[in-house]
Amino acid sequence: METKKVNRRDFFRWSATAGAGALLFPDVAAASTLNRSSGSKANEYPTRILGRTGLEIPVLSMGVMRADNPNVVRAAYNAGLTFFDTAHGYQNGQNEVMLGNFFKDKPRDSFMIATKGKFAYPLSDRFEEEYTALLDLSLKRLQMDQVEIFYTHALGTADAITDERVVRLLEKFKADGKVRYIGFSSHANKPEFVDAAIGVGLYDVALLSYNFKLDRLKETDEAIARGVEAGMGFIAMKTMTGGVEDAGGKKKINARACLKWAWKNKNITTIIPGFSNFSELDECLAAVKNPEPTASEKEYLAMLCGQELLYCQQCGKCRDACVEQLPIPDMMRAYMYAYGYKNAGLSKETLLELNLPEQMCRSCSGKGCRVKCTSGFDVAAKIAAITPVLQIPDVFLT
Repeated sequence: METKKVNRRDFFRWSATAGAGALLFPDVAAASTLNRSSGSKANEYPTRILGRTGLEIPVLSMGVMRADNPNVVRAAYNAGLTFFDTAHGYQNGQNEVMLGNFFKDKPRDSFMIATKGKFAYPLSDRFEEEYTALLDLSLKRLQMDQVEIFYTHALGTADAITDERVVRLLEKFKADGKVRYIGFSSHANKPEFVDAAIGVGLYDVALLSYNFKLDRLKETDEAIARGVEAGMGFIAMKTMTGGVEDAGGKKKINARACLKWAWKNKNITTIIPGFSNFSELDECLAAVKNPEPTASEKEYLAMLCGQELLYCQQCGKCRDACVEQLPIPDMMRAYMYAYGYKNAGLSKETLLELNLPEQMCRSCSGKGCRVKCTSGFDVAAKIAAITPVLQIPDVFLT
């Protein structure tokens, strides 16, 4: 499949077609039901201890990834949330800049920051120099000398967790006082990665995708329990399976039901939903104020368990089956960002990191895609729908 160029006229024609408008111009609430002038106190929310770190955190935190409005961060902070998660690459670094500007005048003991950094694996000859510069730039953007947690970001192999060069450098970050605690984040192979981290002994925290649709839930829960026994703390992301309850991305999922499901696991310290407007924040706050799932919410999730959503299990079987060995799991994550989160900008960022070939799927042209997704995804159709995002000018992206 060839990636076509999109000029200005093509862009407006394309964005007027079904679905494209929703992809490019996400729903944003004009007003919030949250009364920010009477914000709640943090101790009104249930809290849990993050493993051996000893950090006491409300079970609801903020994933800042999609937020570009500091007023939403302010509303979350005023409502009593204390833990905020970002990453070096989010919004090309502007996410960290926004947080730094917001928190620079706030008491340092009133909030906690986690950020993340990616590296290529196998490691380059300049890994230590480049990864140190990455962390230093993140701290500069955040206007902080230290963050509570620094994660190695979106790991794809357990070897990256146990690699001696990686471990030594992370130990140095901690010894130098740049980070208080070390963690890793991953969307895939969670049981294997947790066990690898336990074996190393360095990793204090794991940030894992965790939701009611996981196909290896029992194995994942057992691995998390082993990690807790070893002193690790666990934080959940992707709890809302892409933010929508249908494969077409047209109907928002019941956020309260998803959050309450994840809170049932007492080994999960906190959840970092990526709310980006006031109405999404309101939904999360309503959930944490009444964290016990209702009968109707349980029935709702049970109904969704048997149908296709946008959440990719990241099992990697598709890549093995692909003639061209394309990074299909990451491409499906980009699809979820665009059609579930309604954030084409984040989708484009994700795709650009993959260094995709200009022409894809030509090997299967006329023969049909050989990939059979275990989740029922029409992989070829999703690739065809998401790759044009690469050609949309950034000025048009959210």
